[in-house]
Amino acid sequence: MTTSTATKRLVVAINPTASFGKGREVGPAAVAELRRLGHEVVSLSESDFPSLVDAATRALADGPDALVVVGGDGMVNLGVNLVAETATPLGIIPSGTGNDMARGLGIPIGDTAEAVRVVERALTREPRVIDAGRVTSAAGVRWFACVLSAGFDSVVTERANRMRRPRGRARYTIALLLELARLRPVVYRITVDGVEMQERALLACVGNNVSFGGGMRVTPDAVLDDGLLDALVVRPLSRIQFLRIFPRVFRGEHITDPRVSIVRGRRIGIEADGMVAYGDGERFGPLPVDIECVPGALRVLA
Repeated sequence: MTTSTATKRLVVAINPTASFGKGREVGPAAVAELRRLGHEVVSLSESDFPSLVDAATRALADGPDALVVVGGDGMVNLGVNLVAETATPLGIIPSGTGNDMARGLGIPIGDTAEAVRVVERALTREPRVIDAGRVTSAAGVRWFACVLSAGFDSVVTERANRMRRPRGRARYTIALLLELARLRPVVYRITVDGVEMQERALLACVGNNVSFGGGMRVTPDAVLDDGLLDALVVRPLSRIQFLRIFPRVFRGEHITDPRVSIVRGRRIGIEADGMVAYGDGERFGPLPVDIECVPGALRVLA
């Protein structure tokens, strides 16, 4: 068999929830193509995320050349938490709802064959090295690569995750409109590199990447490998004002509003009563959280 690169040993972890819709064929197709290209592939298709984490942990103990995740940002987060601060690079075949990490890395979305080619080409050279956020809270230590949110957005995510329909980005938009009726600012205590501030705000998030929620460019100037995180705060808005500014988030134009501010830092603490943190769309648990940017924590195939 002729291959375009030397044979690599790959672990491919497939989203356990991708058993429906157009995404269900992506995992098997990616595995088949990687094997066709001559690579040794351990394909992991477990029934739930805890089982997948266990299986992937065991497979990584054998020292494969890369871990490739198939799914959306939740699967990316699973992979990040498995390989952060290790020599194992992470590849991404996007098939989820948001796919914001893939978008930020320039990995094609909606084209499995081309995403596999990105992985294939990246295997021939040194992986790209990027930062990651290490989050310490009462729940323990977790990593994120994209965005950590802790405000109205996380309240919306809580509702969206409880909804069965519709699928895709529309579910988040509907959840947002439902929660808008209860829109209230909360008091945040935010510390950036030792400087503490107190803000009444609707939303607080910390970006390593530029977007979350399927293309909402909340921290549009964030850089994946600058050793810094971008902390965004949205001060109180009326419901009408919120609805006016919301479409601008998808273009990254909300940051021109005087009620929106972004501060960069290496270490960021966030406290607020009754708020929950989400990292890469995954529930991390209640505030407070301490977030540290760890430069070069991730090696990615992009």
